[in-house]
Amino acid sequence: MHELARHIRNIPDFPKKGIVFRDITTLLKEPTAFKKAVDILYERYRDKGISKIVCVEARGFILGGALAAQLGAGFVPIRKKGKLPAETYKEEYQLEYGIDTVEIHKDAIVRGERCLLHDDLLATGGTMLACANLVKKVGGEVAGICFLIELSFLNGREKLKGFDVHSIIQYESE
Repeated sequence: MHELARHIRNIPDFPKKGIVFRDITTLLKEPTAFKKAVDILYERYRDKGISKIVCVEARGFILGGALAAQLGAGFVPIRKKGKLPAETYKEEYQLEYGIDTVEIHKDAIVRGERCLLHDDLLATGGTMLACANLVKKVGGEVAGICFLIELSFLNGREKLKGFDVHSIIQYESE
């Protein structure tokens, strides 16, 4: 387990019974740990020609924004349906209990730009697959997908086959 895992707080039975929530706020409040997480991602992607960091709301924005600034890349938010003010593309994805939708501005990415997608946590992979589809829809190239945390036991990487997926901290079991 990566040393940064000691900064992640585990909250049992949140948001519902049987789930262990991996709370990153305890890492974010520690300047050294926060910087270390951003530095790890920066070192991996600094020579990859990344033009845009594309992040999913809301926790993905935190590390993703800091990484974009450090890489000298633009920042593109992907948000839930109805939250972006200009024209958007939409992508639906399956939840265990229904369907959700994410959106990206149609003018967020210039055709051919190399995009790094980021979120705080990889669980089942459905949200990030929808985001990758949106990036392709606006003409971007998915150069990689990264996460602070991966819940490996949920097999989210299976949905992201064909993409370069990286996570800093992996949990092998709940």
